[in-house]
Amino acid sequence: MAKKSIHDFHKMVAEGEKITYLTAYDYLTAKMMEKAGVEMLLVGDSLGMVSLGYDTTLPVTLEDMIHHCKAVRRGAPDTFIVGDMTYMSYQISNQQAVENAGRLIKEGGCDAVKLEGGGPEIAGRIKAINDAGILVMGHIGLTPQFMGQQGGYKAQGKSAQAAVNIVNEAKRIEEAGAFSILVEGVPAPVGKAITERSGIPILGIGAGSYTHGQLLIYADMIGLYDNFTPKFVKQYANVNEIMTNAFKEYYKEVKEKNFPIDGEHTYNMKAEEEKEFLNLLEKNA
Repeated sequence: MAKKSIHDFHKMVAEGEKITYLTAYDYLTAKMMEKAGVEMLLVGDSLGMVSLGYDTTLPVTLEDMIHHCKAVRRGAPDTFIVGDMTYMSYQISNQQAVENAGRLIKEGGCDAVKLEGGGPEIAGRIKAINDAGILVMGHIGLTPQFMGQQGGYKAQGKSAQAAVNIVNEAKRIEEAGAFSILVEGVPAPVGKAITERSGIPILGIGAGSYTHGQLLIYADMIGLYDNFTPKFVKQYANVNEIMTNAFKEYYKEVKEKNFPIDGEHTYNMKAEEEKEFLNLLEKNA
């Protein structure tokens, strides 16, 4: 499968074909997703909660992101990869934003970067990164890096005025040069309005069925992350239960001396080699 380009994504939108988008944080998972045909992978700062055990995404560093982006690229060499810009890696200045975006591309192997927010300053960051020749995906609606201002992980745009504000943010980001926008945690009519008014691919996570494509955090959709499950997640498997049961069975068999079984899980020696080995041990005793 050839890696998709922005032209391919625009063609998919024009032809009404939905874009599939999943988060990935490691080599093995990325390899499986590429094998499944998923067109776009996000190395999200959600790795802070899913892979590193933080309570929020805020502690994740750019070095963390680069480390995981490199692993995902090795696992999915022919898939379009987006890398998240971490908290305070782009907020200070356009220069900082461009430099750090460049690191995700150059060192992390990403095809594009994503950053959160839709205000005028963030739009300026997007324009600066785009002007530097780097593809930028916007991210509006529920934006975890702004959770303090939003009052936590809550759906956004539920009032009429708040919904209009988010639609206006989408237009602002598109005009700044974003190649695509991720819309998270908004009512379906808001996701629809943004999609209908946009000239670029709109991807949704908890934004309804009208967007041009869908994103899920992979650990949610396979039941691996069980701290909480957002309303918009469909669980396609319960890997947490499967893995936990496997670990329990391993624990039980080792304790009961049923693993490993000689001959089945062990290496053997030729009889003459074993005999000579024991003779040598006896001589060296």
